[in-house]
Amino acid sequence: MNNFQNDPQPRTINTQVGLRSFLTKMYGFMTVAVLVSALTVYLSMTMFQAQIYAAFNAHPIMALVIFIVSMFVMIGGIQANATRNPAMSFTLLMLFSVVFGVEMSIILSLYTGAVITGAFVAAGVVFATMAVIGTTTKRDISRIGSHLIAALIGLFVASIVNMFLQSAMISYIFSYIGVLIFAGLSMWDANRMRDMYLQYGDQVSSTGLAVTGALQLYLDFVNLFLYFVQIFGGSSRD
Repeated sequence: MNNFQNDPQPRTINTQVGLRSFLTKMYGFMTVAVLVSALTVYLSMTMFQAQIYAAFNAHPIMALVIFIVSMFVMIGGIQANATRNPAMSFTLLMLFSVVFGVEMSIILSLYTGAVITGAFVAAGVVFATMAVIGTTTKRDISRIGSHLIAALIGLFVASIVNMFLQSAMISYIFSYIGVLIFAGLSMWDANRMRDMYLQYGDQVSSTGLAVTGALQLYLDFVNLFLYFVQIFGGSSRD
């Protein structure tokens, strides 16, 4: 009798090896996207600052619409091509990182280098902590996502209202709320992508799935970073 026929251990080992490979790809792609955005921000604020400012000042509404539409198109393209054409999806992720980097450079030009550096370090520590928790926890945290998304929608609507109120105090409070929301989303997205791989990893391209996860985690990180910039920037003005 073959005692190894029904032994689940080899399957378990293979699953864990595959999961480690998937997580390495996903966080690796996300890290590359963040570095591409960081380089784009640097170049946009130094070598190409005059050209970018001229384009925005000449047609501010059109430039904003083009940025928003292009980002949504690229997000849709990344998600649509992830499992069918991972290479195309990764290329779109890099292009998205460049576009987002240019947009961030406009915002970050209002702040000092110390504020930007401090915010980047803080966002990195918070993101890494929450991502590790989400990746390793054995608890079911799937229900947290719906509450976080509802809170994010509420924050978005309230932020639009505050654009008319122009309250600096409300904006400052919203920045802390934004950090809490995206810290939670970092944990939830990391957990969701791990579970998605364990459920569908043998049915779809793991590389494509890793690109999709990298996009979600990239958005979590950059939003964390931008909210920390607002917090540190507001504190430095006090």
